[in-house]
Amino acid sequence: MPFARVNGQNIRYDDSGGDGQPVILAHGFLMDREMFASQVEALSPEFRVITWDERGFGETEFDGQPFTYWDSARDCLGLLDHLGIDRAVLGGMSQGGFLSLRAALVAPERVRALVLIDSQAGTEDAQRLPAYRQMQQTWLEAGPVDDLTAVIANLIIGDPELNRVWIAKWKKLPTENMRAPGDCLLDRDDITDRLGEITCPAIVFHGTADQSVEIELAEELCRGLPGCVGVVRIEGAPHASNLTHPEHVNGPLLDFLRSL
Repeated sequence: MPFARVNGQNIRYDDSGGDGQPVILAHGFLMDREMFASQVEALSPEFRVITWDERGFGETEFDGQPFTYWDSARDCLGLLDHLGIDRAVLGGMSQGGFLSLRAALVAPERVRALVLIDSQAGTEDAQRLPAYRQMQQTWLEAGPVDDLTAVIANLIIGDPELNRVWIAKWKKLPTENMRAPGDCLLDRDDITDRLGEITCPAIVFHGTADQSVEIELAEELCRGLPGCVGVVRIEGAPHASNLTHPEHVNGPLLDFLRSL
């Protein structure tokens, strides 16, 4: 199993290899690199696809210390350094998009293009924040109990079979791992006013049934990025649209990557 020692973390990653344009994909909150299995299968014949587990999730060995998405952006860039990759397409779902946008601000010369899935540039919605903080506190005090994980799974995935798969993963995570990653998510800064600095090509994918990030925020994100080619609306898809509706994501994603 490949690991990379980056910024004090031992990051678990997979690399399809090959000579194609590198594409590195970052997962959403509570997910891991396996949420991109369908994209890896679709892209890897033509592109070098790297997926990785972010701090607190999957098989990455996380130090448990507080961090921000700027740190996660540097984790992504550090993983590219480890792999000897100077420039790549950065893609991410939800928080994977948060860190990819920040990587493009930290090191624009390293980012060939952006693929942003069910993501946004702003802070957490103020009306939802108390409920999300209560979910975090319940997880820390009682663990990933059934009622809590059912609510979260429906917010992110909304498919009974896939819900069961991911809830089983969550129950294996150290309970304390919800503290620093949860604080990172809920306390993130707003980078909306910096989107104009990101001039690389970009494409936005968004589920029309996303209950966590409304599609209007995706449209706002695209308008703010000078190189955005448009928003691909995934009809009926929830927050993790690339996981639940890969057949609607992979074709437009391949077209975008081939156009670069």
